[in-house]
Amino acid sequence: MRIRQPLLAAALAAVALAATPAAATASDVRGTDAPDRSAHSVLSTQPSLRILAMRSGLKVGTAVNMDLYGSDAAYTRIVDQQFSTVTPENVMKWQLVEPTQGTYDWAAADRLVAAAQENHQLVRGHTLVWHNQLPSWLSTDGTTTTFTPQQVRDLLRKHVVDEVSHFRGHIWQWDVVNEAFNDDGTPRQDVFYKAYQALGMNGLDYIADAFRWAHQADPHALLFYNDYNLEFIGAKSNAVYGFVQQLQAAGVPIAGVGFQGHLDTQYGFPDLQNNLQRFAALGLKVALTEVDVRTFVQPDPAKPGSYTDVPLTPALQATQESYWKQTLQACLAVRSCISYTVWGVADSNSWIPGVFAGEGAALLFDDNLQPKPQYQDLRQVLWTTRAPHRG
Repeated sequence: MRIRQPLLAAALAAVALAATPAAATASDVRGTDAPDRSAHSVLSTQPSLRILAMRSGLKVGTAVNMDLYGSDAAYTRIVDQQFSTVTPENVMKWQLVEPTQGTYDWAAADRLVAAAQENHQLVRGHTLVWHNQLPSWLSTDGTTTTFTPQQVRDLLRKHVVDEVSHFRGHIWQWDVVNEAFNDDGTPRQDVFYKAYQALGMNGLDYIADAFRWAHQADPHALLFYNDYNLEFIGAKSNAVYGFVQQLQAAGVPIAGVGFQGHLDTQYGFPDLQNNLQRFAALGLKVALTEVDVRTFVQPDPAKPGSYTDVPLTPALQATQESYWKQTLQACLAVRSCISYTVWGVADSNSWIPGVFAGEGAALLFDDNLQPKPQYQDLRQVLWTTRAPHRG
């Protein structure tokens, strides 16, 4: 996708010129001039997130559910119009692209890439190496396998090279390795770590291999390590910080680190800007790659044991809004923070309720694909923040 950068810039510049200065005033950004307008009207007449982000050069993206994209018109319109980058929520993961050993299924991922090109969007590839969502023929639990250690290494190499080669020239950033560390900073001893250990190597050497193989397959893609709970300076963030320094010292072609940004209002806000900056000081790009902000939500009186996607209290709603604004402000403040990706479009298709019982309301649009206050908050931040421009 990098080869289309000039086209992207020209297309977005043309769209930006179509928005009159009056349409982008601070009051309109907040949406207070016409609170009764329909969501479709608001999204059609107000400058989008992608247009407002052009002022700083930041790329604003979302994770895309390909079961909804193309089949749900409102969902598809939001993805196409609001965001300058897209990330496949699932369809580039190993489980989906090679469900049967030796037989690839690229159809859904190819459809996303083609749509991104048509809409002048960049693509974040997610993810090449992860202990979850592995094909069952390789591992059913992410830690054990029937293959020998050497076979695991060979299969890993084939997977990385085949997938990156298939999308060569069409991916802006790859999440090469995802979630390789535990919260206490120790390495996650997954199937790849164990295989490399059994071969007499450092268990984490699979990460360096994956980056080198990906770079060989597409030298122009930006290669990222991606993880959660990096936002807070602590054991895990420090371990990853030290590890990427080791990768750099060994000449491994790592370009950046992705901070997932899954936040929860019951915890304090992290020292995000300073943490992004210390990784950037290593000469790395940084990105917020999977942002959502969950909170406790109201029970559904019509369905005992179920919950709505409405925050439990106004105070929690206010905290959510604050966290959304602070995450974007932190990224904008760091020149090397080149993209900000929201993990999904609407609360109705968020992963949160299925994992955190009693929590939700984590995204920018509600169950009916109506923009929430958080959406307008991000627009306001993009419009009013004086941020260093990133190339």
